[in-house]
Amino acid sequence: MQYRKFAKNDHVSILGFGMMRFPNKEDGSIDEELLEKMVDYAYENGVNYFDTAQVYYNDKSEILTGKILSKYPRNSYYVTDKLSIWVVNSLEELDEFFNNQLRKLQVDYIDYYLLHALNKEYWEKIINMGAMDYIVDKYEKGIIKNLGFSFHDDYETFEKIIKYRKWDFCQIQYNYLDTEVQAGDRGYKLAEELGVELVIMEPNKGGLLCRLPEICVEEFKNINPDASQANWALRWLWSKTNCKVVLSGMSDMEQTIDNVNSANLFEPLTEVEQEAVKKVRKAILAAQRNGCTGCEYCMPCPFGVNIPRNFRIWNMGALTGNYEKEWKRYSQLADADASHCMQCGSCEAVCPQSLNIISDLASLHKEITDYINNK
Repeated sequence: MQYRKFAKNDHVSILGFGMMRFPNKEDGSIDEELLEKMVDYAYENGVNYFDTAQVYYNDKSEILTGKILSKYPRNSYYVTDKLSIWVVNSLEELDEFFNNQLRKLQVDYIDYYLLHALNKEYWEKIINMGAMDYIVDKYEKGIIKNLGFSFHDDYETFEKIIKYRKWDFCQIQYNYLDTEVQAGDRGYKLAEELGVELVIMEPNKGGLLCRLPEICVEEFKNINPDASQANWALRWLWSKTNCKVVLSGMSDMEQTIDNVNSANLFEPLTEVEQEAVKKVRKAILAAQRNGCTGCEYCMPCPFGVNIPRNFRIWNMGALTGNYEKEWKRYSQLADADASHCMQCGSCEAVCPQSLNIISDLASLHKEITDYINNK
C-alpha cells in the first residue's frame, strides 16, 4: 500500500474505504459477513482510512464501522465521521448526535471530522446555530483530532468556506469528468494554494466511470489492456499531489481487490495516458444526460420513484447506445419509474449535485416511452 503524509503528519493510505455503498443480499439487506471480509481484506493490505456518516444506510454505517474496526488496535486505523447538520436543529440535539457517534464507533476520539455536504444553506445553519463553536470545542479538547468539511455547492461558496478558518483538510467531489462541477479544478487549485489537503469522494462518479461505452474502453485498452476502468479514474486523481486520500465506496470483493491492487501499484499517468483520459472525458460529456452520482441523498421518494435507478438507466442508455437493454430495465421499474413523480420537490432540496430532478425525470420518461412507442 502506498501512503501520503496528511494533516498533522499522519501517514494515510492513498485509498480510503468509503463505508457508504455496502454489499447487499437478495432481499436488499446489508450482507454484513461479506462487508466484514471486504474491510478485513482492505485493512490487511494496508488501507487505514475509513469514512462513515450517520446518514449512511439509515444509521447502520457507523454501527457496522465501529463493530468491524473495534477488533483492531485503535492506533492502527483512522476513522472519519461527519456532522450532517440537516438532521439536528439545536445544540442539545447536536450534543446527543455527537456522543452517539462516539458510542456507535466504539471510540473515545474521532481522527477526522467533517462538516458534512456543505452548501450555502447548511453553512449558514452551522454558523447561526453555534454548531461551529461546539465542534471547535471538541477539536480543541482532542476528541476530534482533525477538522474539515465536505462540500457540495458552487465554487464561490467553496471559496467562502475554505477561507473561513485554517482547516486541517477538506473533502470534495472530484474526478476526471467533474473538473468544472462544484469545487472542480478551481477548488483543487485554491485548496493547494491555501495548504488545505484534500480527500476525494466520487472518484468514479457513482460508478459511471466504471461502465464506459465501448469506444472509451478501447481508448484505454489500447494503452493498457489489463487496467480496469476504475484504475484509470483512481490514477488520474493520485497523479495530483494534493489528492491525499481517494475514497471508494466498495460494494463487492472484486472491487475491493482491484482498488487495493491499484493503490499498491500506483504510478502517475504519463502524458499519453493523460491525453487518453481527456478524449474519454469529452466522449462522456457529449453523451450523458445528467450528472447523477447515485448517492441516494434524494431517497426515499415519497411517491416511490427510484430516482438514482431511473437516472442510471437514462445515462447508461445514452452512453452505451444500447437502448434496447437499458429501456427494458426501465420497463421493469414498474411503480418506481419516473412517471410516478408528483413534483413535490423534496428530492431537489437535498440533491448534492443541484440537479433539476423533476424536469429530468419528465424528460427521461418521455424519451424512453417515445422510443418504445416508435420502435
